[in-house]
This record gives sequence, C-alpha cells and structure tokens, in this order.
Amino acid sequence: MKPLFLIPARKGSKGVPGKNKKLLNGKPLIAYTIEYALMYTTPENICISTDDEEIVEMAKGYGVIAPFLRP
Repeated sequence: MKPLFLIPARKGSKGVPGKNKKLLNGKPLIAYTIEYALMYTTPENICISTDDEEIVEMAKGYGVIAPFLRP
C-alpha cells in the first residue's frame, strides 16, 4: 500500500500572506514540502489542495497535481 500525501496550501495566511509562494533559499516554501513528500512516494501519490492558480503551476513543475481549485 502506498501512502497518499495531501498537501494543503492556501493562498491567504493570517500571519504571512502568500507564504507558500515566498522564496526561501531561492525556492518557494511549497517546493520544500513537495520535495519532502517525493522522498517517500512518487508524484502520482501526492495531491495539492489549494485555492491559488500559481501554486498549481508550481506543483506541476514537480509533476504533482492539484485536481481542483478549492473555494
């Protein structure tokens, strides 16, 4: 049985707006989460749950899908 990694990544944030897209050492924060999940499974077992089209595009760069935009 393979694990399913569900990564929630909303656009807004009370503390740091847009934090998932902010760069940390030249990479967006969401990239670190995706890379960590890829250490344990393949891209088809990772799903991004987001309300931000830019995060969807970032995830696609890693071969990870966001099957829908949430409200």
